[in-house]
Amino acid sequence: MKQGFYWRCVFFITGIIILSLGLALTIKGQILGVGSWDVLHLGLQMNFGLTVGTWSIILGLIILAIDGIFSKRLPKIGTYLDMFLTGIFVDIFLYVLPDLHNITEQSLAFVVGVILLGFGCGMYMVANLGVGPRDTLMLLLVHRLGWSVNRARTTMEVSVAVIGFVLGGPVGLGTVFMAFGLGPVVQWALKLNEKLFFRASGTESAVI
Repeated sequence: MKQGFYWRCVFFITGIIILSLGLALTIKGQILGVGSWDVLHLGLQMNFGLTVGTWSIILGLIILAIDGIFSKRLPKIGTYLDMFLTGIFVDIFLYVLPDLHNITEQSLAFVVGVILLGFGCGMYMVANLGVGPRDTLMLLLVHRLGWSVNRARTTMEVSVAVIGFVLGGPVGLGTVFMAFGLGPVVQWALKLNEKLFFRASGTESAVI
């Protein structure tokens, strides 16, 4: 029991660090565009200051407040940890990583970032300690409006990308790619990390 929880914590924290590095790399390679939520984060940063990670945390708190009003329940502790740790680590990596000035470097950073982001998502989700605020919002739309997961996810991604674009956030082919191509990477990462988790802990994660 204790060993299983220990490995859940290891996978959860390590996964968040990896996905945060992936997010930071996609932002460094923003010549191709960035993910929908980061379009919004960067748009807010350009207009109102603060860091990308800070805006990620602020929007996460707003989402959790909305979810709490409608669902009458508190999220798992992992949801709060995901929100704060991701915001903090993204800002750290954005500060540490050098700025990239040509299309080759930015394109490479973007591709590597997407892979790390997908792998990190799969890794932290296998821990099964709670999902992030954005996934909480998606599930709220599914339960309250009767939408499919695909419709809720697509509507949410398109909406935040449009708002971010209006605010001046970078939208490009990479934004479209992340909207439709990140899912398969996460699915692959889930299956791989499920096997890794079982080998490490001797227990199933019960995610997939």
